[in-house]
Amino acid sequence: MKKSIYFAAVALLAAFFSSCEEWDPVFTGKYEDPGTYEAVTKTPNTTIAELKALYTKTGEPVKIDRDILIGGRVISEDRSGNIYRSLYIQDDTGAIEIKLGKSGLYNDYKPGQWVYVDCSGLSLGNYSGMLQLGFQDPTGEYETTYLDVDYLIRAHVFRGQMDAPVTPAVLTENDLKTALRNIPKDPRFGTLVTLKGLRYGCNESQYSTATQCIFCLIYGDAEHSKEKRIFLSDGTYGVTTWAMSKPGFIRYLMAGNFDTGVSQDGTLKISNPAVKEWLKALASAYAVSQYFLMGDTEVQVRTSGYARFADTQIDPAVLDGTATLDITGILSTYNGAIQFTLLDLDGVKVH
Repeated sequence: MKKSIYFAAVALLAAFFSSCEEWDPVFTGKYEDPGTYEAVTKTPNTTIAELKALYTKTGEPVKIDRDILIGGRVISEDRSGNIYRSLYIQDDTGAIEIKLGKSGLYNDYKPGQWVYVDCSGLSLGNYSGMLQLGFQDPTGEYETTYLDVDYLIRAHVFRGQMDAPVTPAVLTENDLKTALRNIPKDPRFGTLVTLKGLRYGCNESQYSTATQCIFCLIYGDAEHSKEKRIFLSDGTYGVTTWAMSKPGFIRYLMAGNFDTGVSQDGTLKISNPAVKEWLKALASAYAVSQYFLMGDTEVQVRTSGYARFADTQIDPAVLDGTATLDITGILSTYNGAIQFTLLDLDGVKVH
């Protein structure tokens, strides 16, 4: 009877909490102290690599219907607001994103802490090349959705002992190229890594003919309709910050940085004063991908507009090519390219 109630709750709650990859404000304060917790120690029967191996065909999420327990140390932290409602854990074989669906996770899950996940009843899915663990999305729009609710999180995710933080692996350009040939199964995706010697720039592509560029998607209406989307991708548009908070976006907008932008259907031209005022009224925080090159391999450093460091200026010496960057954070992939998420600006070193 208890098991029936549990699965009924899962189905009902999943219907309400569908997945969404757009970032919203992330709680980065501190909740009321919940008191101490009793750390558990469990013995995983499956490695993260073995779990990922269950996913065999894109578009077909895997509903886990048997006893699988994984474990790993926490490598993510959402304190800066640049990780969205997810927790990343890593063992000796790889790492995976767990879609918990809550902000302020750093209050309960610390870097280096052991976390165990009972995967029975969960789903393993793919989002643009990244494997994720959550519930199956009943809408079918995504392959996984968030757990969201404390009852469900407590039923699947168990907090263990503190341990030393994971040491990031230093990857070479050849490592990145190998990973790109093995999407989504390469064990480096989702792990904590360091990339060294990145220079500011991008390769010519279908999105950009420039040698330096950003990627940002601006919505031209309140409904976020596809035909009203405005893509900023062919150049830098003078965006010298990691991303754009709402005030940051408005400053760039009103300064004329985006005046060459046009909606997909051609009806919204940002150079039109009326359109500019309309976009100002609709203003939001916007994620930005700043492009860097490791050799000839592009690395998209994607930052949320809600990150605390969204409006922080990138070092001018990096932007003008006289300095390079070392970055530490979570390695991921998006539509066949390397994407990278900083935990905070402590993960950026200028040389």
